Amino acid sequence: MPHPVYIYDAVRTPRSKGKVDGSLYRVKPIDLGAATFKAIQERLDLDTSYVDDAVLGCSSPVGEQGGDVAKLIPAQAGWDMSVAGVQIDRFCASGLEAVNMAAQKIASGWEDLVVAGGVESMSRVPLGSSGGAMGVDPDFVFKNGFIPQGVAADLLATLDGYTREDVDAFALESQRRATHARDNGYFDNSVVAVKDRNGVTILDKDDFIKPNTTMDVLGNLKPSFAMQGQYGFDQVAISKYPEVVSVNHVHTPGNSSGIVDGASAVLVGSEKAGKDLGLTPRARIVSTAVLAVEPVLMLAGPAPAAEKALKKAGLQKSDIDLWEINEAFSSVVLRYMKALGISHEVTNVNGGAIAMGHPLGATGGMLISTMVDELERRNLKRGMISLCVGGGMGISTIIERV
Repeated sequence: MPHPVYIYDAVRTPRSKGKVDGSLYRVKPIDLGAATFKAIQERLDLDTSYVDDAVLGCSSPVGEQGGDVAKLIPAQAGWDMSVAGVQIDRFCASGLEAVNMAAQKIASGWEDLVVAGGVESMSRVPLGSSGGAMGVDPDFVFKNGFIPQGVAADLLATLDGYTREDVDAFALESQRRATHARDNGYFDNSVVAVKDRNGVTILDKDDFIKPNTTMDVLGNLKPSFAMQGQYGFDQVAISKYPEVVSVNHVHTPGNSSGIVDGASAVLVGSEKAGKDLGLTPRARIVSTAVLAVEPVLMLAGPAPAAEKALKKAGLQKSDIDLWEINEAFSSVVLRYMKALGISHEVTNVNGGAIAMGHPLGATGGMLISTMVDELERRNLKRGMISLCVGGGMGISTIIERV
């Protein structure tokens, strides 16, 4: 990079069920985001007037999350009025794209300190609220071959030969790892409490995890996307992949990412910003990559994106110590590990979105904080963060401890 980009801090809220009975339902999206901004300011004694911009992901930027929520959140957090803000939407990858975009601003030398991340209150602004041709325009869908993500996940599993037992077994291990990590304090350095206006804590730990999950519990859940397949999307998939006689619908609520509320914030900046403000960097952003693949097999982009990030950095897979791939669906992670030839021993070591949930616009920033914490805890050097993305995209970021 022309100018090195440092991560000075990374925090997130806990994740909680994105329904009216979830712990964070009564918290407005701007307050979720403000909790992370306030935490960064307090942890670093940050002079917020030095911050050039806020870049935040949000996949449903309407209603309470509309109106450029990225400008509203720093204002809600009491940051200096000079802090600008821009909201971006790259579907599930919005949070990581926000971090990558912020890194590019710093690398260009045109800005020195940017806060990035995202917010998604899925209990208050339901999934799909923003509409769009991919979901509602039949002419576009059939012309371009798009199918619902769940059907694409089932197609991925069918093509790769993963059974219901395979995807359930992966989900069970995600629950086990996430429970262990939460209960042993592995997330405590990054998770900031969400409080009400009186300072009373609403939630300070992830509460979507289901520690009592078993293979029997998972096995009794019904497939989530078989009905969508029957509406004609299975035939779209089969017409593109005629070697598939029928789509094996293996994904359920138990082996797919959960709908949750949450927010994340990552402070990235230049070396100059660190010296001016007396900040110690925790990590460096080494490279970023984004691409798109064939849209019917929509969720196959993460591995190619990771390979692109490695090439840009001049690194090999053996140079990466830990890997984080968003657990949108079990089959996505299973393909990622197989395609890259990496072990589950170094992938999603603290579980993932199947156990903890996927607050779409915030997840990428959350994975940054998880990776930084775990590299520090294990005294390791480099990590890769990847996500699959709607429309056939994939995104990856390599970070390195300093």
